[in-house]
Amino acid sequence: MGLASKLNFVRDRLTECFFWTVRVVSQPQFRHCRKVLTKVASFVTTIDDIYDVHGTLDELESFTDVVQRWDLGTVENLPDYMELCFLALYNSINEMAYETLRDHGQNILPYLRKAWADLCKAFLKEANWANSKHIPTFQEYLENAWLSVSGHLCLVYTYFLQRTNITIEALHSLEHYHDDELERGESVNAITCYMNETGCSEAMACQHINDLIEDLLEEVEQMLC
Repeated sequence: MGLASKLNFVRDRLTECFFWTVRVVSQPQFRHCRKVLTKVASFVTTIDDIYDVHGTLDELESFTDVVQRWDLGTVENLPDYMELCFLALYNSINEMAYETLRDHGQNILPYLRKAWADLCKAFLKEANWANSKHIPTFQEYLENAWLSVSGHLCLVYTYFLQRTNITIEALHSLEHYHDDELERGESVNAITCYMNETGCSEAMACQHINDLIEDLLEEVEQMLC
């Protein structure tokens, strides 16, 4: 993308992003999927750094609004570095939506837009927490973190990149995942929230998070069987 060379405050994690995609989709036939997911992960890292370490709250609110509106006419209100980032994101998403419409006859742009807008809104909430030094409850943190870790975004992309037969049922799930499922520079994470809420030690909080992860992995394995 070249954004890291233009924005000197962001992490250049292109190599790490690529190796992550190799782990997610390792089969040789999914070369295009890995290429796109590498770009997506790089965008996520860049935008995360904008929200975490560089943007002011007013700038972040404006950027979130622009992503939500998806209107080039609103970018003039952004500072130059945000305008550059949004235009790169805008072109990338629209290109994938065009290719999918051309090849499969399905307009996926609303789903990609929603996924990115939800990610930015989750980033903004965490930025507000950090700015106000607010430590949310553990549950409140998890309800936002499942979006801010960008898992939903990667799942949306992976579905469209690996499927030639896009179903109405799947599109409904992608559109309504809120209803269906209900650090750098960060001042709040799941461990600190749980420690603050329960008064337990860091070691106990880490163990609790690990238990939650193991339970979730067991559920996923059962779904795949």
